[in-house]
Amino acid sequence: MKLARANRLTPYVFMAPAAVIMVIALLYPLGYMVYGSFRAWDPSQNISETEFVGLKNYITLWFDPSFRESLGVTLKFAISVVAVEMVLGVGLALLLDRNIRGMSILRTLFILPMMIAPVVVGLMWRYMYHPTVGTFNRFLKSIGLDGVDWLGQHALLSVIIADIWQWTPFIFILTLAALQSLPQSALEAAKIDGAGGWQQIWHIKLPLMMPVLIVTCLLRLIDAFKVLEVILVMTEGGPGLSTEILALRISRTATEFRELGVAAAMSNYLLMLLLLLTVAMFAFNKIQTARAARLRAAVQEED
Repeated sequence: MKLARANRLTPYVFMAPAAVIMVIALLYPLGYMVYGSFRAWDPSQNISETEFVGLKNYITLWFDPSFRESLGVTLKFAISVVAVEMVLGVGLALLLDRNIRGMSILRTLFILPMMIAPVVVGLMWRYMYHPTVGTFNRFLKSIGLDGVDWLGQHALLSVIIADIWQWTPFIFILTLAALQSLPQSALEAAKIDGAGGWQQIWHIKLPLMMPVLIVTCLLRLIDAFKVLEVILVMTEGGPGLSTEILALRISRTATEFRELGVAAAMSNYLLMLLLLLTVAMFAFNKIQTARAARLRAAVQEED
């Protein structure tokens, strides 16, 4: 009896250190942030000395035009970069999923951008967008065209291009791994049935890879909502609020405006948005996983 009880308790004993670390490193700061969002809190005060204001911070933000504009910029940025990155990343993976001499070197070159520090990426693209000595405007002038105010009139487009350049390799490498793990029997059966290249992609490869693609898309969406360094270095949120995403506004609210309670409420809005997005994506992923399982089972029955 004692041995059976010890065996039941063993997994929990091994899980206990990880659970304690999670509580200390995750749940406590999260609870502290939620608690602070209900108070009029600035850096000069201890949180226990602050005034309880209830939902005032949340209501103020909800009707704040600047906050809503930053939220709109964040949604526009995140949706744009992830949509383009998914198309390019999946397309490149499908294109390079073949045995060609030197392909391993080419794949390594493709993933180099995601290895560069975000601050370096921001500086690099900022100099390339420079109105007089930047690479892009020098090229335009060399072919007789006028220079473009990249970080002025087209600031949001410019940071979107930089993010796509840096993070498309992330989609590419995960999609390529998913492609190479597909059951060859399914592809061979499709070839025997006379399916062409595009038919294999649409009816075999993409359905089987869909669970991986959904998780990959979710990871990139979460990261896109939190991006900070590249935009901070390139535009500092300007001109105006045209590139001020929520992460940057939260940072400014806490450090420049010294309104920690409002910044905490803003962080909770972002957290709730990401939680809703995650739940929706996981629900969709469950449906697609079941569909992929049925497809695999059908292929095995044919074999």
